[in-house]
Amino acid sequence: MDSYRCMLCSYVYNPALGDTAHGVEAGTAFEDLPETWKCPRCGAPKSRFKKV
Repeated sequence: MDSYRCMLCSYVYNPALGDTAHGVEAGTAFEDLPETWKCPRCGAPKSRFKKV
């Protein structure tokens, strides 16, 4: 699974870690995140992320 970087604040979503603070379990691919998911650091929408 690929990691994705927020183009606004440089936060990296790592699917191996997920985003447990926001209900996303470890092992969740970026593509499987709901469209309503936002960057946990700056609140940017999923569309502002690029694959790294």
